Amino acid sequence: MSHSFRHAIVVGASSGLGAEIARQLAASGTAVALLGRREEELRKVAAEITAAGRGRALVRAHDVRRAESVPALLEELVRELGGLDIMVYAAGIMHLPREGEYDAARDRAEIEVNLLGAMAWMAPVAAMFEARRAGTLVAISSIAGERGRRTFPAYSTSKAGLTTWMEALRNRVSRYGVNVVTAKPGFVDTSLLDQVEQKPKGALLTSAPRAASLILAAARRGGSPSVFIPGMWWPIAMIVRHLPSFVFRRLNI
Repeated sequence: MSHSFRHAIVVGASSGLGAEIARQLAASGTAVALLGRREEELRKVAAEITAAGRGRALVRAHDVRRAESVPALLEELVRELGGLDIMVYAAGIMHLPREGEYDAARDRAEIEVNLLGAMAWMAPVAAMFEARRAGTLVAISSIAGERGRRTFPAYSTSKAGLTTWMEALRNRVSRYGVNVVTAKPGFVDTSLLDQVEQKPKGALLTSAPRAASLILAAARRGGSPSVFIPGMWWPIAMIVRHLPSFVFRRLNI
């Protein structure tokens, strides 16, 4: 069953993949609530949406680490939007530790933003959609979550946790007609990737507009998929996932 979306919340919409998903939703006529910590950047995205003359955009500055604020904010946004058909969690941070650097505070921040923030938003929306017997939940995970990476340990851990959380959520609510989508992109050309010293090129690098389009296409198809973005990463992930630990340990990834 194909899904159409009239009202959306995108958490992490100030830049990168989240901003592009919001733009594309709005271009299809969807009213979108844009959430993120950087209000000025959110307003720029909203201005682009307004200038394009399609969907309506609301802006709310929000720190996903403030889980206690989510229920009231969700209720407010649903009221202002006039409903909710799709919730997208795209907030994420990544730190690449130096050799010999072990920083528990930074690791904790990545878990709080990338995983705990998603849980704080997904749980109440899932309950709402289950009661309604309809709705779509989308979380941006990563191929990085397939294994524990030496180059970004907390990030890969947070994404592995997010993938598992979404699978559990899928197993809970898909039976009630709720569409649960886990998107696992490879390398996407956003500011998050700018931290990587040797930035991938060519076929290994996907533009944010293309990645967003593939994610929304998967969401519209329904069927509660877990998808690699683009699909070429599926066989790569299968190889990486099944490498023996002593082999994977020797790779500089």
